Amino acid sequence: MSYKSIKKWPEDERPRERLLKHGAQSLSDAQLLAIILRTGGGGKSALELAMEILQTFENLKNMEQVSVHEFSQFKGMGNAKIAQIKAALEIGKRFNGESVQKGLKFFSANEVFQYYRLKIAHMKKEVFHCAMLDAKNRIIRDCRVSEGTLTNSLIHPREAFRDAIKESAASVIFVHNHPSGDPTPSNEDIIVTEKLVNAGNIVGIKVLDHVIIGDNQFTSMMEKGYIKKQ
Repeated sequence: MSYKSIKKWPEDERPRERLLKHGAQSLSDAQLLAIILRTGGGGKSALELAMEILQTFENLKNMEQVSVHEFSQFKGMGNAKIAQIKAALEIGKRFNGESVQKGLKFFSANEVFQYYRLKIAHMKKEVFHCAMLDAKNRIIRDCRVSEGTLTNSLIHPREAFRDAIKESAASVIFVHNHPSGDPTPSNEDIIVTEKLVNAGNIVGIKVLDHVIIGDNQFTSMMEKGYIKKQ
């Protein structure tokens, strides 16, 4: 069946109608992307254009890093369509960053790694997260503190602990990624960790760990001895 005649498809097979009837989970990545694009271009239907884009960049995660210029190379991809894709990806990223399973407990640095690696390991820039916990070490909330290269000036204790203080957190676990894939702590990582631990002691919020995430591997600053076990 030709993708150029989507309107002539049986209603149950059209992406938008299928989503409304069976739910978004019933659609493929290409079908979801086609709904966002709405229309095709360059002689292609929206679904054909979506499939071409996905075949080029392999998956949705890779698309997050695609520039406006790269998207514009596809026939039919004007500024409106590019903006729609960028907005949809950003919504997904923000939801993923904000969503946290309240009540979840971390019993080891490996569990922290497993939870956060899908969120930040693939990113091409460093992101710094703070997981806030209650007195029973259950997660209250997660927030992104900063984006960019980790430096002593970038991660200020005031910003790092701001939300934890608002949430009356008993303790926190800091997490950030190394885009290089190597989780070996840098001198800045060590300095920032020490600074945050000292600040936590002052405000009465324990820093349980600072986990650095790389490519399928991680480093626990607590296990390395940079943070005293609480």
